[in-house]
Amino acid sequence: MSDNTQTSSPAIDSEALARLQAWQGRSETLADDITAAPVRALSATLDRDDPLPAAGTRLPELWHWLYFLPHHRQSEIGEDGHARRGGFLPPVPLPRRMWAGGRLAWEPGNPLQVGDRAERTSRIVSVTHKAGRTGELVFVLVRHEVRNERGLALTEEHDIVYRAAAQPGEAGPPPTPAPKDAAFSRDIVPDDVLLFRYSALTFNGHRIHYDRRYVTQVEGYPGLIVHGPLIATLLVDLLRRNVPGAQLVRFEFRAVRPTFDIAPFRVHGKPGADGKTFDLWGEDADGWLTMQATAMLA
Repeated sequence: MSDNTQTSSPAIDSEALARLQAWQGRSETLADDITAAPVRALSATLDRDDPLPAAGTRLPELWHWLYFLPHHRQSEIGEDGHARRGGFLPPVPLPRRMWAGGRLAWEPGNPLQVGDRAERTSRIVSVTHKAGRTGELVFVLVRHEVRNERGLALTEEHDIVYRAAAQPGEAGPPPTPAPKDAAFSRDIVPDDVLLFRYSALTFNGHRIHYDRRYVTQVEGYPGLIVHGPLIATLLVDLLRRNVPGAQLVRFEFRAVRPTFDIAPFRVHGKPGADGKTFDLWGEDADGWLTMQATAMLA
């Protein structure tokens, strides 16, 4: 971002930040049934040949993102396709919103299963502000706890970042080369159908994933953005394809660089020395690191 942007009046001053931080501690609880249809649909979307799910089928890690979806009325949707701000999440006055990463822990012996009646309680832990070379950023940390009839099933911390609109000539952070020592890899073609299917499965109306005019002309990106949660899901799916029977107890991931639909990308993995910890990462067509993650198996 240019020096002019750095010296202009901030969108988030101390009073505005205090108003946003009033959302800290706010919580909501959603209930859902872990049904089979979304499991079948995501399996097809990931090009898997899984047995048909039935009552008692264990839900693969990260597939809980198919449930507890917000169902805002059409009149409540903002210009970007998300719900208008000021409900559960604070009304951050910065236009670009993305899922920056997260940390998850599954309870041993109590996986979510098809047929479960489940409940997710979410709480806003913190709202923080940062201003630097790339402009203003607001980080919102949300903690989720998911329970089924048998008790706590998983805990998740979800990092959301809000950014200012792109400026002419804005330079992003310098890219990081992706590691070259993968033990296993998979090529992914992020075509419109893949992005549409994942948006539909997660009831995600964010226009950056399907509206090319909006994402290029309004938000200033070169193409449709591949969902961060989809890339994280593909990383775990890669691990499942190469480590039969893998069951995760911990997973953390961080989005490093946006992935666009203008070229194929790759997902990679390698085991650590202990045989239970795996490094996973995404790489774009130019060889830059797009997401890095660590998975720990039971």
